[in-house]
Amino acid sequence: QVQLVESGGGLVQTGGSLRLSCAASGSISSRDTMGWYRQAPGKQRELVAITSRRITDYADSVRGRFTISRDNGKNMVYLQMNSLKPEDTAVYYCNLNTWYRDYWGQGTQVTVSS
Repeated sequence: QVQLVESGGGLVQTGGSLRLSCAASGSISSRDTMGWYRQAPGKQRELVAITSRRITDYADSVRGRFTISRDNGKNMVYLQMNSLKPEDTAVYYCNLNTWYRDYWGQGTQVTVSS
């Protein structure tokens, strides 16, 4: 059974930085795609960044400010968030996409104050 546990969220001022971590356990392959999504109050969950063997990609709203990275040996994925803006405030979810289903973490709150 796959489990994803996020950490690293918190309250930060505009322009600040945070680093989110996601620890994955269970049957995980380096071929699987991992990513970060976020959901702000009253809005749909949206893609922030994904990484796989073939591609790393970002939402336009975070490109150049956020960096996703992955340590396959440790089954970890990270999201370095710089130059944070109030509109980045959301619950951030770690995602593992396998050929047969998606897995989600419980989410971690990121709040950016103006």
